[in-house]
Amino acid sequence: MPRLIVAPLALAFAVSSAAAQVSLPPFLEVRVPKPPTVATAEGGSFLAYEVHVTNFMPQAVTLKKVDVMSAAGDHRVLLSLSDSLLVRAVTRPGAAPMGGTERLKLAGGTRAVVFMWVPVETSGAPKSIQHRLTIETGTGDSAKTQQLDASVVPVTAEAVVIGPPLRGGVWLTGNGPAAESGHRRALIPVGGVPAIAQRFAIDYVIVGDDNKTFTGDQLKNENYHAEGVDALAVANGVVVEVKDSIPENIPGVNSRAVPITLETVGGNHVVIDIGGGHYAFYAHVKPGSLRVKLGDKVKRGQVIALVGNTGNSTEPHLHFHISDGVSPLGSEGLPYRFESFEIVGHCTTFNMGCQRSAPVTRKGEVPLSNVLLRFP
Repeated sequence: MPRLIVAPLALAFAVSSAAAQVSLPPFLEVRVPKPPTVATAEGGSFLAYEVHVTNFMPQAVTLKKVDVMSAAGDHRVLLSLSDSLLVRAVTRPGAAPMGGTERLKLAGGTRAVVFMWVPVETSGAPKSIQHRLTIETGTGDSAKTQQLDASVVPVTAEAVVIGPPLRGGVWLTGNGPAAESGHRRALIPVGGVPAIAQRFAIDYVIVGDDNKTFTGDQLKNENYHAEGVDALAVANGVVVEVKDSIPENIPGVNSRAVPITLETVGGNHVVIDIGGGHYAFYAHVKPGSLRVKLGDKVKRGQVIALVGNTGNSTEPHLHFHISDGVSPLGSEGLPYRFESFEIVGHCTTFNMGCQRSAPVTRKGEVPLSNVLLRFP
């Protein structure tokens, strides 16, 4: 009897492609781990998320272009990244530092992460998006360009509205939302899953009229304007995690009172479940200052702890973010909207190049990086 031999489909294509001239889409995984939510700031609305691109082919490919398109209607292009813009947006997990376009070359089995910051219309953001990748294989006369349209990704239109985590000011939004800030790029695997819990995180420090965060001896926590200030619940909720008893650091870049681990990195901290899959995280608070315990129900505006300098912290400040899980680092960061705050200036970098300006009230927005602001 004749025997029927069936080869795996992809293998059969790969073996016979040269003879039969079979044309297949590139064997790439293109994945958005956390579909974006529209964020709104003083410069307009935007989507901040990541595209993971993994090469499933043995031969190397080079990323040439990434287009972000609206997935409905005319498939209009919202953002196009190529050349130096694409290089700046890409990181290579687990790889040695790469300069220039070398960062865009993916050997078989390797991954690139493309950090997206896509401007959208505040009142007409797309309900879903799609990514078109242009890649190149081969070199010289044998170089071949291909395109791949990835799966449709949903977009959430409304970020959660919250109250302020602090009072008054002037507060500087250190390491706040920006396309290339440290928090934004902090892709950290926890429990075997990489995530960016700090995607929209902010380090709040108080600056004086001289734009400094302290007066007198800068090695004493009590000389910093933010030390001991009330941290407030941003919404009604339930306390789902607390950590206390970590001593304060001596202020300084390399000064840590305890070894930094997953348990101590946030110092003394509080996590509040504010509902709807949103968790508010308050880090680096003063030891012995927690006013809440596990399981407590809290009200918006309630004092939950005092600002301090514990864990992975260089000076007294409040690290605040919202994510989709209890784990401070093993969850995905979500945008949020403050009901109201007042912008009174901007800095070029953290605590440098600061210029005060006439107060401007902002409503329903998240502050960006290096903004000087006051809360009600």
